[in-house]
Amino acid sequence: MDLSYTPEEEEFRARLREWLARTLPGLPPKPSPADWPGRRAYDLGWQRRLYDAGYAGVQWDASPTTRLIFLEETEKAGAPYVGANFVGLLHAGPTIAAEGTDAQRDRWLPPILRGEEVWCQGFSEPDAGSDLAALRTRARRDGDHYVVTGSKIWTSHAEVADWCELLVRTDPDAPRHRGITWLAMPMDAPGITVRPLRTLAGSAEFAEVFLDEVRVPVGNRVGDENDGWRVTMVTLSFERGTAFAGEVVACRRVLAELAVEARRHGRWDDPALRRRLGRLNAEFRALWRLTQWNVSAAEASGGVPGVGGSVFKLRYSHARQELYDAAADVLGPDCLDLDRPWTLDRLSALSYTIAAGTSQIQHSIIAERILGLPKGR
Repeated sequence: MDLSYTPEEEEFRARLREWLARTLPGLPPKPSPADWPGRRAYDLGWQRRLYDAGYAGVQWDASPTTRLIFLEETEKAGAPYVGANFVGLLHAGPTIAAEGTDAQRDRWLPPILRGEEVWCQGFSEPDAGSDLAALRTRARRDGDHYVVTGSKIWTSHAEVADWCELLVRTDPDAPRHRGITWLAMPMDAPGITVRPLRTLAGSAEFAEVFLDEVRVPVGNRVGDENDGWRVTMVTLSFERGTAFAGEVVACRRVLAELAVEARRHGRWDDPALRRRLGRLNAEFRALWRLTQWNVSAAEASGGVPGVGGSVFKLRYSHARQELYDAAADVLGPDCLDLDRPWTLDRLSALSYTIAAGTSQIQHSIIAERILGLPKGR
């Protein structure tokens, strides 16, 4: 498989670098992590800049390789992360682009690209996190609407979202994976209660969402009724396949900064630490190559990442934890200071082996779908 870039792709990289160099110095200051309305406005403002410059459509309209270049260069330049736009740009949007009708694409994709609407993800439930197919939120058909009752947890950005990609059970008598439907739910609909959840790092980007007889138009269903599990696998393939690509670049940058910090702290003479950082450097270089391979494979199969994303997600989530454990080793007692670089990153890294499918789930996917091993009883 050819992992090299074409002249056209390198030309795109050069244009993007030049635009980032001109644009980034003029950005306003970032709001406080606790100021979610401010963060929403900041993130949507950045997305609007991308749209006006012609780069917003890269997320969906360009080839997977071009999208990878975009993620690589924006991260290297220190551009704002997608933030509150994460679910819309990297999960719901690509799913609607792949599975939605023309009318649904026309309604939902342009506002995401223009930085006008924020999406949240309503997948996990209190008793159905890793075992997503065990979800119990019900949706009964009532004419041209579904009436939804239940609850969701760890709903990303629910407190500032306009829409929710929502999984519901529409046929309680069907086998677990066959009675699920994927809906786009307006977050201002009557019957929705949002309660923010505070994480170990002190942030509140997640929430509990309670649904009491919420009416969602049937026209907001993406895919067929009871075919939501297949549509969800498309969503999760994007989440595990390419959504973390920019973060690999960020980890490689942090690794270089760690080496500088180790010299400053007098730790560079420790051969064990140097070996540790060297192994991590090799790890993240390999993960970047794996990302390129996954993107090339997706390009050959119509743009949707395959199960190779589970291999990437499994190893990346553990490598990220190892990186920030190494950062704590370099910082020493200062690693307990929440105002120091990397301390909050270390706390948030603990969630990566759970978010987007636990490591145990990824092991099962790799065993069954790649290695062909039998399912456990």
